[in-house]
Amino acid sequence: MSQRLAVTVLGATGSIGASTLDVLARHPERYSVYALTAHRSRDALLSACLRHQPQIAVIETQADATWLRNALRAAGVFTDVQYGAEALVDVSAAAEVDVVMAAIVGAAGLLPTLAAARAGKRVLLANKEALVMSGALLMDEVAQHGATLLPIDSEHNAIYQCLPAGLCGGREAARSQEQRLAKNGIAQSGVTQLLLTASGGPFRGWSADALAAVTPDQACAHPNWSMGRKISVDSATLMNKGLELIEACWLFDARPEQVQVVVHPQSVVHSMVAYSDGSVLAQLGNPDMRTPIAYGLAWPERIDAGVRPLDLFEVARLDFEAPDDEAFPCLRLARDAMQAGGTAPAVLNAANEVGVASFLDGRLGFGGIAELVARVLDACPVVAATELDAVLDADARARHEAQVWLRQCPSY
Repeated sequence: MSQRLAVTVLGATGSIGASTLDVLARHPERYSVYALTAHRSRDALLSACLRHQPQIAVIETQADATWLRNALRAAGVFTDVQYGAEALVDVSAAAEVDVVMAAIVGAAGLLPTLAAARAGKRVLLANKEALVMSGALLMDEVAQHGATLLPIDSEHNAIYQCLPAGLCGGREAARSQEQRLAKNGIAQSGVTQLLLTASGGPFRGWSADALAAVTPDQACAHPNWSMGRKISVDSATLMNKGLELIEACWLFDARPEQVQVVVHPQSVVHSMVAYSDGSVLAQLGNPDMRTPIAYGLAWPERIDAGVRPLDLFEVARLDFEAPDDEAFPCLRLARDAMQAGGTAPAVLNAANEVGVASFLDGRLGFGGIAELVARVLDACPVVAATELDAVLDADARARHEAQVWLRQCPSY
């Protein structure tokens, strides 16, 4: 490679961001770090900047930006420190940038991800909420501006690797969910089903009654993956898998009924694709996010990710089972929201973010997360999601309704 690729890492202090920086550091001849961003983790961002010395660092507030700038200057590092949402958009769309790792958790990642797509970047999508909230908009921007969208969630990355070459959403502009699903893209390539694997989280096999007393610390103790607290809770409720189901529909032009969730507790088979001739292709590997990150960074090549090779004799067995929609209703709610279309997935995502934050703060029980999401979905009208304003309005309305419900239901 004659020229290094410049990379912006959105959410550099989270688990995906840290894994991305680890892979980048293994290949300094291939990549340079253009920008690193963080929400409020200024100490972690300082450490990352001292090690990788990006041209630009972005943090949320002016006060944190001043602190970070002074700390870097004292260490002899002259990274340009910026702050705020506009700066996130700027470092995602900058002319100097080749690759954007979109790893900001939640709705906050939507605008910079859209900006990267509009700028025609290679977008490594680890922020599932951008597709959940505005799948039609994001896929349309990718298509219209010649961006490359590569999924980084281990499940979608696995599906991408198992599909026929070139079959991924976003190659043609489509202004609505109905238009995209009418194309029935995967079936045209002989694909009958996408099999999305799920570990089952820390409470696999638990009853709804047993789940009622779950604590935040229990919910954040994932058996296989090291993740942030929000995504760990989503994994525990299976909402994470529901969001991934919606994401898969947009990425691969699939209908909700063409995506089957399969609980696989070993997290070795990352997902599978079933074909009309009876074949099922699977991608396997140790549960380490550096594998899909390295795949996205180097695509269509392969590079060392620092991941231990899979030892099948050590694994010994692979188990699969159906998810329990009764004990974990969030998965069903997500599927229903995708079926409803329009702004329903944006409402689902916003309500879930409020519910998870309330659970982590001790204001809501574990079972209350799904109850809150269901009530907010009922309370919010579904409208077309073909304009950004409609998506953002639906997000705001859902958050308002969630707070109203929380105030009225102290029993949770």
